[in-house]
Formats: sequence, structure tokens, C-alpha cells
Amino acid sequence: SLSFSTVMPAVFGTAELVRTFRWTERFASGPRLAPTRKLAAGLFLTGLAMLALTLLWPRCCYRLVWGAVFLILEPLNIALGRRHLFAWLKDGDWRPVVSLSVGALLCGFFWELWNYHSYPKWVYHTPGAEFLYVFEMPLPGYLGYLPFAWELHALRSFLAPNAAPLRL
Repeated sequence: SLSFSTVMPAVFGTAELVRTFRWTERFASGPRLAPTRKLAAGLFLTGLAMLALTLLWPRCCYRLVWGAVFLILEPLNIALGRRHLFAWLKDGDWRPVVSLSVGALLCGFFWELWNYHSYPKWVYHTPGAEFLYVFEMPLPGYLGYLPFAWELHALRSFLAPNAAPLRL
């Protein structure tokens, strides 16, 4: 929880900064994705399956853990009437998703940069992705920051439903 007390504000603050850039406006009108009961149930069941696969076969399915939490929590937020990304996506507004994604990538880049020259530091062991390193992180690993941002948003909405809304 101490780690997330700095990670969440960093990602959300950076996402809000990204949202102020004019280039994000091109994502204001995209494909509409309504949070139907069928979609929410499908996302929830997919998230549970991904989590189960990760727990059963962690060496080959470890990548699934990044999306599982989002796919489990987002349908719960929809069902409980809490904030969720689909509130924007139903209108075709992808700016919050893009802002969160880019915000997390920017934070991740700097976290990896600072880690690179740190002692002690973390080193990644990612079977199947041990190539094209940017600092200590294999380049494909940066893709994990995308669902991580969405998970943070879903987790915040789930745990703090009365918190002030993010300006995304």
C-alpha cells in the first residue's frame, strides 16, 4: 500500500497532464463501446480465467496478470455504479484511456531510468521477452504499463468510490 501511495498519484497526475495536450483531442470521437451486461460479464469471466491461468501456470501465463485485475474490477465498478472507463467509451471518447496509457508509459520510462543506476535495483526475468532492453526492462515489458494504468483507475474507483473524479 505504501508503494501505491506514490504510484497512483504519479500515474494519475501524469495522465491529467497528458490530457491537457491538444493532440489528445483526436481521440474524442472514436468507436463507441457500451458497457452492456453481456460485455461486463464477458470481461469479468475473462479476467477470472486469466487470473486462474496465471496462478496455475505462472511461468508461461505471467503476462496475463496485468490485464486480469482490470477485467475483474471494471465490471464490478459498472455493476456497483462506480466510475469506470466505459462511461467515456460508450460515447466514443477514448481520451481518458489514451491519457492514462501515455501517463503510465511516461512514469514507467522514468521509473526504469531511475532504477537502471540504482543500488539495489530490480532486474526483470521475463521468459520469452529477454531482448531489446530499455534500461533493465525488455521493450515488450513496457506494454504492461498500459493495462496497469487501467487497473489503477479501476482499483481507485472500486476502493474509493467517493474520491474526486480525475480530470481525464
